[in-house]
Amino acid sequence: MTETMSKATLLICRSCHGAEQRLPEQAADGAALCERIQNLYHTRMGQHELEIRGVNCLWTCAHPCSMALMADGKPSYLLAKVIIQDGTLDDVADAALQLSAFFLDSKSGNIPWQQFPDLLTTDSVARIPTSDWNSADDDS
Repeated sequence: MTETMSKATLLICRSCHGAEQRLPEQAADGAALCERIQNLYHTRMGQHELEIRGVNCLWTCAHPCSMALMADGKPSYLLAKVIIQDGTLDDVADAALQLSAFFLDSKSGNIPWQQFPDLLTTDSVARIPTSDWNSADDDS
């Protein structure tokens, strides 16, 4: 772990839901995931500067659930098709916090694919370079 931690934001789409239909009183998968990540963060990652924010939509509706990880001066990551099934909510939330810790601990923000938790290695992951990106900065 580095001595100085940077600030990062994890966005979770609250409206994402994997099933085509759900009961009106049932929370969307994304809303439940956001709440679970926020609860786990407060008990497990107090030393990191991570803001966890639920958003209304990340526009990946055909590939729910989705989340994005970003910080100033680092590439952003967009993950879609994160599958939440019965009994996996805690595991997916934990995987999101693991990925966030790798991101925060990396000076460049580049996370090798091998470090992605298995539950987040979907075929819908994008690494978006920083706005001041140039080819010399690309180490992947």
